[in-house]
Amino acid sequence: MPDQQSPPVALTIAGSDSGGGAGIQADLKTFQELDVFGTSVIVALTAQNTVGVHGVHAVPPTFVTAQLDAVATDIRPAATKTGMLASSQLIRVVTEGIRRHELDNVVVDPVAVSKHGDSLLAPEATQTLVSELLPLATVVTPNLGEVELLTGVTVTGIADLPRAAEAVLALGPSWVLVKGGHLPDNDDAVDLLAGGGQTIEVRSTRCDSTDTHGTGCTLSSAIAANLAKGMNVPTAVNEAKTYITGAIQRGIRLGAGIGPVDHGWRRR
Repeated sequence: MPDQQSPPVALTIAGSDSGGGAGIQADLKTFQELDVFGTSVIVALTAQNTVGVHGVHAVPPTFVTAQLDAVATDIRPAATKTGMLASSQLIRVVTEGIRRHELDNVVVDPVAVSKHGDSLLAPEATQTLVSELLPLATVVTPNLGEVELLTGVTVTGIADLPRAAEAVLALGPSWVLVKGGHLPDNDDAVDLLAGGGQTIEVRSTRCDSTDTHGTGCTLSSAIAANLAKGMNVPTAVNEAKTYITGAIQRGIRLGAGIGPVDHGWRRR
């Protein structure tokens, strides 16, 4: 048989979603759909469905380190995405692992609250996230609530997005994508990408879907997948925005609550 070229590798470091729509499950589905080989480090288990998060069980930090070391020393990722990290201790061991293995193209999704309003980040962990992980980020992808949590800046309209992006960039990441799709004056679902001396509006068709579980996880993992394939940050973000827009437009009606986006929409 002819030799097959190995695909790019991306790593997700996040929590597991037993409902399958977000977290590790969403990340691995996204990697697969974007032709990237996905590896994972699970930092927490959640008992979760479309209605809400019913329990969180953190993985012991030593075992998080063991997972990360096992992957990074044998199947080195070209890009790494972090999602739900739950606690200060877990953020620290993940940060130490990223530094130890000198991982590139780090995409940080600063997951703090689920779509259902359930807290996924311990209150004392916010400062650890800001001081230790964000300075390592190639791209950080906060929603409006996370911008306020990280910086104290409140965003009420599109005009506030540049100020929000500047405040997040001051925390140390190379780029920030401020997700502004929920703003009432944002008919074009504009997100603002800033970094490298550039400010770029990333637009798409706005879709008022009730099946949006996993959108943040999917967008950030799509950015990581695109970076793993060698795209620069603006191209990676624009391509990821196209992918998540299609996934939202074809959201899947499952369960009694907020259904998942359709990661496989391009094949249907």
